[in-house]
Amino acid sequence: MKVTEGKFKDRQLQREGQLQKETAEQGEYAEASVCRKIAENTDIITDLQRAGLLEKILHRDNLNKAYKKVKSNKGSGGVDGMCVEELLTYLREHGKDLNQQILEGKYKPNPVRRVEIPKEEKGKYRKLGIPTVVDRVYQQAITQVLTPIFEKQFSENSFGFRPKRSAHDALKQCQRNANEGYVYVVDMDLEKFFDNVCQSKLIEVLSRTIKDGRVISLIHKYMNAGVVSKGLFEKTEVGVPQGGPLSPLLSNIMLNELDKELERRGHRFVRYADDCMIFCKSRKSAERTLRNILPYIEEKLFLKVNREKTCVAYISKVKYLGYSFYRHKGFRFRVHPKSVKKMKKKLRELTDRSNAWSNENRILKLKQFIKGWVNYFKLADMKQLLKETDKWLRHRIRAIYWKQWKKVRTRIQKLRNLNLPERIVFEIANCRKGIWRSAEVLNQALTNKEIANLGYISLTGYYLQVCEN
Repeated sequence: MKVTEGKFKDRQLQREGQLQKETAEQGEYAEASVCRKIAENTDIITDLQRAGLLEKILHRDNLNKAYKKVKSNKGSGGVDGMCVEELLTYLREHGKDLNQQILEGKYKPNPVRRVEIPKEEKGKYRKLGIPTVVDRVYQQAITQVLTPIFEKQFSENSFGFRPKRSAHDALKQCQRNANEGYVYVVDMDLEKFFDNVCQSKLIEVLSRTIKDGRVISLIHKYMNAGVVSKGLFEKTEVGVPQGGPLSPLLSNIMLNELDKELERRGHRFVRYADDCMIFCKSRKSAERTLRNILPYIEEKLFLKVNREKTCVAYISKVKYLGYSFYRHKGFRFRVHPKSVKKMKKKLRELTDRSNAWSNENRILKLKQFIKGWVNYFKLADMKQLLKETDKWLRHRIRAIYWKQWKKVRTRIQKLRNLNLPERIVFEIANCRKGIWRSAEVLNQALTNKEIANLGYISLTGYYLQVCEN
């Protein structure tokens, strides 16, 4: 498909027939009226037009870096159907026009495509908004310029979506707090955070730092672009669509207000994205902290707290980032039972006997999942758990091969290739039990060593290579 012709031609330059949301922002940026209408505190907005931040965002080097990032992330297309492979050709042809539109304040982002991802809770979904690939490039360009500016303001206790910080860093900070006696926690749950962000409050917070009103207005346009769900357009006057490169930075900017308030009050806390835990030395102190912080979150930041999930508990009773804690010569990590259940469900899917995968494909997918899962949970004490899981997983692998060796003569041939005594070969090949029970007999032939030789990776073996406990 040639992107210079057909459905992608003049994607942003010609509006007729396109699903777009008309915003209240008309005319030139010189009026700088948007920020003054939205922000609650207009005294902080000065010199909005001359800071030149937008020019830094649209600089060729920055846009090239943004394109490479979007290209490497791949991902599906937005409402216009353009995929990442078609992006470069389109940008080469229309990039200058798009940049000019942004500089003149005439650019209007496309709505995001709504995708619903099932949550762990049955019947609940996480709403993601997939921007078009062109909008992803410009959002990434904005993020690259603004991140170093806001990094200087962010709290040391914030770990999510930040360079050189990870979930492991957040967990280690939790462990340090617990080992120093802060063993009662306020486990804070913000209800549908990305869907409930107050845009006017977020614009006010942004305006304290960003003095180029054109950048503020462009960000506001992205928040107001709307969503397309099941073919229908919906306005987004509240919330930040989760799924674009800009949304993680905006969430940190908004929740940095909570971080600063907690620091001002002298609390110990750890925040990873919208998952926040406040540490106290006693249950009464934790309950008092929760009572006192709720009004600030709901009345000052205009966010909703999920009262059912927010609780005060001893640290060993809470789940944080998939982990839980237990006490043994200080506090240590283990994998939360829900995370174990989720892991086994995934392994069942990857070793389903009826998924018609080749053995090579299954080996590759298992290796990718096991390495990713173990690398994430490598802080936990789970050697015994993984030994039991390995035993169960190898049983499922043997069952797959037994089903593949349908006929007796095939089984004889395969078993002979494993250099078994002839008597054992005929005994196993003529087994008339079901697949699962026959897999128990097959362990004489497909030993743990043979399964490893086939390329299957052991959870325990890999864990012992990378564990950090």
